[in-house]
Parts: sequence; C-alpha cells; structure tokens
Amino acid sequence: MVHNYPHISIKELNVTSANLRILKNVSIDIPDRSITAIIGPSGCGKTTLLKSMNRLVELTDGIHVAGKVLVNGENIYDPHIEVTRLRKKMGLLSQRPYPLPMSIYANVSFGMRIHGQHKRRILDAKVRRYLALASLWDEVKDRLHEPASSLSIGQQQRLCLARGLAIEPDIILADEPTSALDPMSSKAIEEIFLELKKKYTIVLVTHILRQARRLADYVIFMYAGEIVEHGPADEVLNNPKQELTKEYVKGQIS
Repeated sequence: MVHNYPHISIKELNVTSANLRILKNVSIDIPDRSITAIIGPSGCGKTTLLKSMNRLVELTDGIHVAGKVLVNGENIYDPHIEVTRLRKKMGLLSQRPYPLPMSIYANVSFGMRIHGQHKRRILDAKVRRYLALASLWDEVKDRLHEPASSLSIGQQQRLCLARGLAIEPDIILADEPTSALDPMSSKAIEEIFLELKKKYTIVLVTHILRQARRLADYVIFMYAGEIVEHGPADEVLNNPKQELTKEYVKGQIS
C-alpha cells in the first residue's frame, strides 16, 4: 500500500527548557524534494525547530519535548524508535564545519564504515561520488589522504556535506550553513543545494533574507517560538499576510 505522507509533518510540538517555552504548539508540513527556509529574528526558535527534526534538541540538558514529529508517517519521538536509524535518514550541516580529525577520504567513508561497508572498491566509488556531489572532488582528488584540517573553511563545509550525503539520507537539515563562509564558498553551497533538492528534502535555517529569496521554495517565518506565517516563498517574502512578517521582510525587525 502506498502512503502519500508529507516527508516531515510536525504536530503540536512544544519544547521547553526549565520554565521557558522555546517552541509553542508548532504544527507544519514540510514539502518534499524542495528547499524550506526557516526565517525569523535571533532567538525565535529556528534552530530548536530544526534540531527537533532529528532529536538532536534532546542532547541539551533540561529540554522537554512534547508533540509529534512524523518522518514518512512515523513519529520519531515514539519511545520505541531507534534514534541511530532515524539520524541516518538526515544529514545535518552546522553553522561551522566540524571535519573529523582524520583524512579527507576517511571523513567521507566514516559513516559508511560505521554502517558496515568495508569493501574498498565500493568505498572508493562512493567517496568520489559524494565529493563530486558536494563540488569538491576536483579540488581534492590528488590529496585524499591529507588531513581534512588542511582544507579551507569553505572546503571543510563542503566536506561535511559530502560526509552527510555519504550515509544516504533522505533529508538534509542545514543550520545557517554559510554563516561562517566567504562569499565564494557560500555561493558554492547554495548552488549545491539547488541541485540536491531534486533528490532530497532540504530544511534550511537562515538569517539572511537574500539567501531565502535565492533558495527557498517554501518559507516558515517564526517569532517568539511560534510560526507566524508559512507558505510558498514568493507569497511569504513578497506578499506576506501577517503584519509581523511584513515588518520582518522590510527589515524593521531583526
């Protein structure tokens, strides 16, 4: 039987820390195979919402999560869910790249080895494939066994993307992935995302409205832990319905 679930569906999600409600009754469906940008002022809950989608939010002490996050119709907060299997479905790209303290090759093959792939021929082919997907192969093909730390920060971010893609996720979560990068590296990451959305569902937190305009198919605008407005990017960014959204896209709220 074929089920047409949204790839990610969030229902009545509440996240609290001590007495502070970080997310308040958040309900949203994330479109498949497109780029969804989560926008809003600092401290509005953007990153918390993103990290709720692969349960990384729970790694912070004192956090309590209530509600449902359904991935392909399965509630990832069900007590019986295997978190490792869940996270394999989702690649996460952080604000700053965190390459592993090993070679470029070993960074990309790391996740594949953990999941039981040890055949060198297969690893070689996949390392090449995912470095190429991250637009990095041509730059590093002659130095695969050099330390990842020898790469520039922009290259390191693309390496982390290749490492995330190598575990063959369905979904890419990106938390302000270009905020630490120079303009050329940022442009490279954006171009990769536009290509990857043909195969992956991408959820992007960004504080750069121009980036949301360039990349997003769908936009979620958050304020003070709540979703104020969401919809196709063109509507939310160019013809918002809510007064708060209008103020934010005009730069009156930062």
